[in-house]
Amino acid sequence: MAINDNILLKLRDMKDSLTPVERMVAEYILDNMEEIPHLSIKNLAQLSKTSDASVLRFCKTMGYSGYRSFIVSISASLGSMDEQQDDPYTDIQPGDDLSIIINNISRNNCKSIEDTLSVINRNEIARAVDALRECNRIVFFGIGASGLVALDADQKFSRINKMCRTCTDGHSQLESAILLEKGDVAIFISNSGETVEILESLEIAKKSGALTVAITKYNKSQLADKANIVLSISTPEITIRSGAMGSRIAMLTVIDILFAGVASSDYQNVKRYLSKTHKILASKH
Repeated sequence: MAINDNILLKLRDMKDSLTPVERMVAEYILDNMEEIPHLSIKNLAQLSKTSDASVLRFCKTMGYSGYRSFIVSISASLGSMDEQQDDPYTDIQPGDDLSIIINNISRNNCKSIEDTLSVINRNEIARAVDALRECNRIVFFGIGASGLVALDADQKFSRINKMCRTCTDGHSQLESAILLEKGDVAIFISNSGETVEILESLEIAKKSGALTVAITKYNKSQLADKANIVLSISTPEITIRSGAMGSRIAMLTVIDILFAGVASSDYQNVKRYLSKTHKILASKH
């Protein structure tokens, strides 16, 4: 499947954080995707029980200058959504055969990565990579499953001689945030974008002068609104999978992209650092 910017995936993820009127428009579009490219703004307003002005505001909320450009994007996204419906996310069911579980979890994880690549902003990735290349130090913030992603990021960037710290509890996060300075990068990892401890640390990090990067679900959240750079992920958390399976895989992929971007831009030094760390670890085997 070609990986493209997919407005219908963005709508799926953004829907629950929209205003009630915007949500009415979004739900009608998602329930009637095939007919949307043929509707005028007045038709869509009537069918979604809203108004022309509400539909136009909705288009602007989704990042479009007007209704026409929004409809063009809908048309372009329909093909990939057909594939999504043919191969949907699958939850674990009682008594599933192990071979079914293996196939479903593997397919769901692949789809989480594909969906994330459909919504993530490439320009924001480039900005984050540039900042990480030039920064004095990196501090990763995450709680629970997001904290595990932060630890993975710390391990990767530490191996290429980046000064890193990871904070996975509220107290250490506040302490680290207050000690940040201009030239530092603070990366905040939260699927919901509404974790209280993360938001408190973000405010302090910004006042300390650090550049703030958010890795969070594509929706309207305080974290996405307040961070300097936002790297969005896309994956539904369904029932048993809600133990952050989908979001964790998507977030780890974003971390890998950032690491590879930094490593590629400074390849000779990175190769030397990785060789040194590999040798010292190999000597312990």
